[in-house]
Amino acid sequence: MRRHHAYYGDGSTILVSEVHEGFFDEEDSVVGAVAFELHDNALSLDITLVVDDFDDEDELRGRLSSCLAPLLRRHRMMFQSAWQDPNYAAPPWPWHVRVAVNARGRDLADLFELGQDMAQLAEAMTDGQLTRATAGDLVRGGHAHLLIGQPEGHWLDVKSQHYDLAGDHGQISLAQAVARFCNAEAGGLVVVGMSSKKVPGGEEIRGLCPVPRDNRMVRRYQQTLERRLFPPPDDLTIEAIPMGEDMIMLIEVPPQPEELKPFLVHGAIVDGRIEGAFISIVRRRGESSIPITAPMIHSTLAAGRGLLRRGEIPSKGA
Repeated sequence: MRRHHAYYGDGSTILVSEVHEGFFDEEDSVVGAVAFELHDNALSLDITLVVDDFDDEDELRGRLSSCLAPLLRRHRMMFQSAWQDPNYAAPPWPWHVRVAVNARGRDLADLFELGQDMAQLAEAMTDGQLTRATAGDLVRGGHAHLLIGQPEGHWLDVKSQHYDLAGDHGQISLAQAVARFCNAEAGGLVVVGMSSKKVPGGEEIRGLCPVPRDNRMVRRYQQTLERRLFPPPDDLTIEAIPMGEDMIMLIEVPPQPEELKPFLVHGAIVDGRIEGAFISIVRRRGESSIPITAPMIHSTLAAGRGLLRRGEIPSKGA
């Protein structure tokens, strides 16, 4: 690339196409979202993504920079710039992101794969901050590693190993993890097979630690929740995502109808002891859990009794 630049004097860019060489055509074949570029005599990645709509270029540029920051830090790379492609006058709008790379110990295939990860993450977040839906899609698509560096929060909880469903403690812990999101406003994701670490202000996802693949685990999780969690959550999904010879468990809890709340867990863990006859009610706030208080439970019961007296109990989904 440097020789090309020195000889021709123009910018040097290598576009990459995944079309088989037997069918490749220089004019008609589609190129990918990741290209290599010589910028200021240094190698960089040019990543193209498509944005349906945006209000402010500076705001979108800042959002792209912040969403890529954890991934770039891990690989000792640097966000340089982002700009709208000037050759398009109507949506969808192509945008380019330029990243300065650290090529030491890496070949072009490694850098290309990193560029694809950046493109995947940027596409997931161009409509706003990372959400439950986009994070779930990243995990399902085999890109759970893109969550590394992201904070846990009011809709995301990660666990480094399976719940021990052979005993009451593990069963109650699983049911409480799901109930927290059922009782929250936005639902949430539980990802089993990722580790986190406490940092100032909360917890941050730090790594992948896939759990052993076991085709029985989805059903075991389902059976545990059927026994321990009431009422059954609407549209709850439990999936085993293959990761080589291992897997990641993904539990997605959509926002639940208010008339189903509070969700109750049969059993409680009190000062480390199992209380099988207790009922626990918990919900998620930030990266931690808070109990639902006695006054809150009483007000909900009182409201329900009032509706019963007036014959105004709403039907499910109303």
